[in-house]
Amino acid sequence: MTIKNKINTIIFGTETKSGRIFDLIWLWIIVLSVLVVMLESIPHIGTKYNQIFNFIEWIVTILFLIEYSLRIYSSENKKQYIFSFWGIIDFISIVPIFSSLIFSNYKYFQIVRILRLLRVYRILKLFRFTRESQVLYNALLASRYKISVFLSTVTALVILLGTLMYVIENGKNNFTSIPQSIYWAVVTITTVGFGDIVPQTILGKIVSSVIMIIGYAIIAVPTGIVTVELTKATNRSEQICPKCSKNNPETAKYCHNCGNKLSVNNH
Repeated sequence: MTIKNKINTIIFGTETKSGRIFDLIWLWIIVLSVLVVMLESIPHIGTKYNQIFNFIEWIVTILFLIEYSLRIYSSENKKQYIFSFWGIIDFISIVPIFSSLIFSNYKYFQIVRILRLLRVYRILKLFRFTRESQVLYNALLASRYKISVFLSTVTALVILLGTLMYVIENGKNNFTSIPQSIYWAVVTITTVGFGDIVPQTILGKIVSSVIMIIGYAIIAVPTGIVTVELTKATNRSEQICPKCSKNNPETAKYCHNCGNKLSVNNH
């Protein structure tokens, strides 16, 4: 096996033991990076430990840059990886800190701060390194059409109900426009209930009560859809290692626990 293939095997998560160790190390690096961003936003902590945070940030960024370069180097289709979702996330993970070198003028300080906040998107990289997240992703992907139809139905419903409340309240009691009334319908049907807009007419209160009851029923629908697909994805995405009896993804070539070569479902 060439060096390029070895790197590909480790960093692209083919469930080998070395790949699993790489994933775990990278999980902690990402957590550290996101934690630094959060602590840095607290004024007295960010000011006091500014140099330490910058040092950690540069170290982490260099590590991310090395990882990104290795992914491009070992990828079979470099262009496809660079413009893929994960490729873009990897790129975003290393760009922000360099913005301070490009925008050195004080006038661009606010822009630099916004760009540097993009570092928090590194948390999305967490999902790449957890096997369970792939199962969840497959479940969400399988249920996307059902959820799209559901969201379309809910969108149409809140538009109709918002318009109805605008008519019932006659443009009064903060129902000053249809968009404002639709906002109220969204808040009500999701059972959030901010209370900033409240119907005053009897008919309006009756409609509100109906919307609240509908809201409870609606909440259960996407949960049920995803749960069913999650169960299916879990059942069809695992195989047991004959050596250590640990569960592995259906497409795994090696056991993530002991590194034993798997033969089931691998052609």
